[in-house]
Amino acid sequence: MKTWLSFFALLVLSKFLLHVHGKPQVPCYFIFGDSLVDNGNNNQLQTVARANYLPYGVDYPFGPTGRFSNGRTSVDFLAELLGFDHHIPPFTTASGSDILKGVNYASGSAGIRNETGQHLGVHVSFDGQLKNHMATISRIFRMLGKNVTTSGYLKKCLYSVGMGSNDYINNYFLTKHYSSKRLYSPKNYAKVLIQQYSQQIKRLYNYGARKVVVFGVGIIGCTPNANSLHGKKGSLCVDKMNHAVRRFNTELKLLINQLNADHSDAKFIYINAYRMASMNVSSFGFKVWDVGCCPVGKYGQCNPDQQKNICKNRSQYLFWDSFHPTEIVNQIIAARSYSAFEKFDTYPTDISHLAKI
Repeated sequence: MKTWLSFFALLVLSKFLLHVHGKPQVPCYFIFGDSLVDNGNNNQLQTVARANYLPYGVDYPFGPTGRFSNGRTSVDFLAELLGFDHHIPPFTTASGSDILKGVNYASGSAGIRNETGQHLGVHVSFDGQLKNHMATISRIFRMLGKNVTTSGYLKKCLYSVGMGSNDYINNYFLTKHYSSKRLYSPKNYAKVLIQQYSQQIKRLYNYGARKVVVFGVGIIGCTPNANSLHGKKGSLCVDKMNHAVRRFNTELKLLINQLNADHSDAKFIYINAYRMASMNVSSFGFKVWDVGCCPVGKYGQCNPDQQKNICKNRSQYLFWDSFHPTEIVNQIIAARSYSAFEKFDTYPTDISHLAKI
C-alpha cells in the first residue's frame, strides 16, 4: 500500500507542476518504436499487427485508434506529463502545423532489423521510421521559413526510441520463420543488434536530435504469449528469453555511455523498462500477470468485438492481450521514466531533467 501511495503522490505532483507551468516543456516530441507505442500507423497496412478495433481502446476517450492497449500508451502519458494539450499524432495522419509539436512514427511488429516481424505482414521498421522522419523535417523546414533555423528548433525537441522487443519475440525466438538463432549465440546477437541500433541512433543525431530517450527491452519472457509458446519449464517465466534481453540491455546501456561521450552537444538517456516491469508485479499489487485481459486469437491479439468478455478489473491486470500492458502499467512506466521512482529507473538522468536541458 505504501508503494502505491508513493507512486500516485509522484504522479499527482508531476501533473500539478505541469498545470502551473502552463506550456509544454519541449516544443515537440518525436516517437519511434513498435506496438508498445504505435497509435495508428499500422491501421491501413496489410498486416495482422493492427489494433484499430474493439476491444482495443475500450478505455481510450476516442475508442479504438490503433493503440495496442485498453487505453493510453506510455508515450501518451509522457506527452501529458510534458505538458502537451493533445497526444502526439501518428505519422500517417499528422498534417499541417500539428507536426511542429511532434510525430509518432511507431509501427507494430517493427524492429531494429528490417526482416523482423515480416511474417505478420507489412510494417515500418526503424530504418523506415527514420526515413519518414526525414520527410517530416523537410515539411518543418518549409513551415519555419527563414525566421527560425530547423536545426535550432529540432535540437530543443524530445525524441524517444523503443526498439528491440520484436527482434527477439518476432525474430530470434521464432525459429520457424527466422534463421537468426541458428546464426548467432544470444551474446553475439545482442552485439549485432546494438551495432545496427548504434548506427540508427547516430542517424537520428545527424538529423538534429539532441535530447534522446532510449527505452530498454522489457521482460518479454513473462508475457502470456511467451509462456504459452515456449513453456516456463518450472520457472515463473521463460528464462532464456529474459536472459537474452538482459544481455541486450547491458550492451544498450554501454551504448548510451558511448553516445554521450562522443556527442557532447547532445544528451542520451536509458530507461530501464526491464526493471520497471519486474517491479510492477512485485511492488504495485497486480493480481493477474500470467494471462491477458481480453480473449485472444492465433497471434496473441484481442479477438474483435469481445467487449463483453474482457476483464472488468483492468487495474489488477498486468497484460491487456498476450503481449501488451494495460493502461495502468503504461501510466506507471511513463511516470517513472519522467521522474525516476528509484535510482535504477533511468540513467544517467530522467526525462523531466532531460527536457530542461
